[in-house]
Amino acid sequence: MANHKSSEKRIRQEQKRRLHNRYYAKTMRNAVRKLRATKEKEEALQLYPSVQKALDKLAKTNIIHKNKAANLKSKLALYINKLS
Repeated sequence: MANHKSSEKRIRQEQKRRLHNRYYAKTMRNAVRKLRATKEKEEALQLYPSVQKALDKLAKTNIIHKNKAANLKSKLALYINKLS
């Protein structure tokens, strides 16, 4: 249990940030899943820029690692190119 006022505040801040980060990370994972579930190239091409933007934003704010964002974008681009 926290013994200082500042540590109690720190706990509250960390909990709030954790929930915020979890929400955006989960939203990103769902967007990636939705893109991978598409079977039509045109639809995937329309979804890709928004997913790419979300990945870049999360990497910029350190919610996910920048290399993870780069790997996901690369794999998604390969997936889209393989669609007929």
